[in-house]
Amino acid sequence: MPLSHRLSPATGLALLLVCAAVLIREWLGEGVLGLLPVILTALLLALLTLQVRKGRQVFVAIGLCLTLILALSDDNWRATVLKGLGTAGFIAAFFTALASLRSAAGSSASMSRAGRFLAQQPPGRRYLALTLGGQLFALVLNYGSIALLGGLASDAAEAEPDAEIRGHRRRRMLLAIQRAFVSMLTWSPLSFSIAVSIALIPGATWPDVVLPGIVSSLLMAGTGWALDTIFRPRLNQPRPAFRPPEGNWRLLTPLFILLGLLVIAVVLLTWLTGIRVVGIVLLVVPLLAVAWVLLQRREDPTAASLGQRSRRFFWTEMAGYHGELTLLMMAGYIGTVGAPILTPLLLASGLDPLGLPVWAILLCIIWIIPALGQLGMNPILAVTLLAPMVPSAAAMGLSPAAIIVAITAGWALSGASSPFTATTLLIGSFANISAARVGLVWNGAFTLTAGAVMSLWVLIHALWLG
Repeated sequence: MPLSHRLSPATGLALLLVCAAVLIREWLGEGVLGLLPVILTALLLALLTLQVRKGRQVFVAIGLCLTLILALSDDNWRATVLKGLGTAGFIAAFFTALASLRSAAGSSASMSRAGRFLAQQPPGRRYLALTLGGQLFALVLNYGSIALLGGLASDAAEAEPDAEIRGHRRRRMLLAIQRAFVSMLTWSPLSFSIAVSIALIPGATWPDVVLPGIVSSLLMAGTGWALDTIFRPRLNQPRPAFRPPEGNWRLLTPLFILLGLLVIAVVLLTWLTGIRVVGIVLLVVPLLAVAWVLLQRREDPTAASLGQRSRRFFWTEMAGYHGELTLLMMAGYIGTVGAPILTPLLLASGLDPLGLPVWAILLCIIWIIPALGQLGMNPILAVTLLAPMVPSAAAMGLSPAAIIVAITAGWALSGASSPFTATTLLIGSFANISAARVGLVWNGAFTLTAGAVMSLWVLIHALWLG
């Protein structure tokens, strides 16, 4: 039996314990469990390292090398390492919470019907329908929304016999799905962009970020729709007769209900408890997933029980994400440990952010993240490295929300343009082209145009509205 199969139960149990420990820490405070969350996180990382391929093990090796360098150069290195492990544990718990909802949705027939309905919309409103509906799916399924809608879009395109029309249709549908996902990153409490940014910027809260984040989302999605409309391909032959889609807009009702429940629960619990939004999400999202599984069980008594689904989720389904989980956890750890090493080097070279005007700092935040994405740097790693170097909001005379709006704008641009992100890799796989072509060619004009629009909006919000 392969080593990964033998270690899978232990890894699933360690992941479950990490999730529980992080949740308790978020709700009851740092001192309740002491060092147990970071010890469990270190154990989980050790188990994952033994099971992932060498490309992922390299990140663990980099993390260990940075830890050694920090220990030799900084007397406060232990606190930084503990903070890095705390960040890695939080990322593991957050990823697992999102995966639980994605797992529950994966067995829901209503999700497939709603996605198929969006993919079958007529050409005049297909892009807009996939953009708006894609955001709803992204809230529930995260990256799974691209996998689900991308597959349905590809199937819909393949039904077109004309090769020219088929190519245009596939490209426009896939871009609508991808841009829907990245535009959601600017405000959704279920996105890593919001969770990580709020955790890194002191004083930032989701209620302060959500409204300007929604404006960012509308601007980014609107830019994509405008470019698609302006540069709509001209066909060499008449358009084929349109076949009405299966179903109607009521198929999206479950998504709206889920969105409503999620937003109400997050806002209400944040107001009542004062717990930061990521702690609320870690509790609410798995509970919604459990309720969804129980409803499916009620509709179909032959479906797996909650206990069976839970064991399969931690023991089997999460095993398929070991590589992604290792990469994300190490990105958080490397960024946290690497920042104290990199900051003195930058200051020694004369690159002091405090010497820059506020508007220049905000623009640097927006554009550096996608630029680093072109070099293969995960946005989590880029942001955790950059955030400690950004002057405090008070020092710049800004609200913490202004910095978050800039960070999430850059994160979204990186998601659309970097050849190394999951979004471009998934879209490229459905289109049978390279991720580099998706990011640099298909989304090149979009990234530059949306980047210019977002830069203007970030400055307006920070300097005049914030």
